[in-house]
Amino acid sequence: MKPSTLGTGTAGAAALAVGALLIAPTASAVTPTTATVQANCGDFGSGEIRLEATQNGTAATITFSTSVVWSPLAIPANSVTTSLTLSNANGADVTFTGKSNPALKLGDGLNSGPLVGTVAPGDALKAKSVTITYLQFRAECTATSAQNPGPFTF
Repeated sequence: MKPSTLGTGTAGAAALAVGALLIAPTASAVTPTTATVQANCGDFGSGEIRLEATQNGTAATITFSTSVVWSPLAIPANSVTTSLTLSNANGADVTFTGKSNPALKLGDGLNSGPLVGTVAPGDALKAKSVTITYLQFRAECTATSAQNPGPFTF
């Protein structure tokens, strides 16, 4: 009489299936995760803005940093309001906002985020403008180049 291999075969198949799930790629997320754009920031001048994006379902965050907009004085943490506007190919805007920044010394470049926004699956958004406010200081930057690489696709 031959020993049954059904139990071993089923267990082996189950182990392979679990292993495949463990190494399978995760659900799609934003791509690219980092991008830059050239911007005109009025009296602050022009230069590069760096954006880093993450996504969890329809919730997305973007961290913003630039040396173009710099601190005109010492600024405490979590006191700068930043509003980043991105647009899709049809011109519809999505705004990401936040009040999360590290403490800044006089002359430090601005780093703010995460800025929080809501996206729809498949949204392809590119940086359009950013407004940064601290007390009476306000900087408005407008993108002057295409986002590189291309739009964030959520």
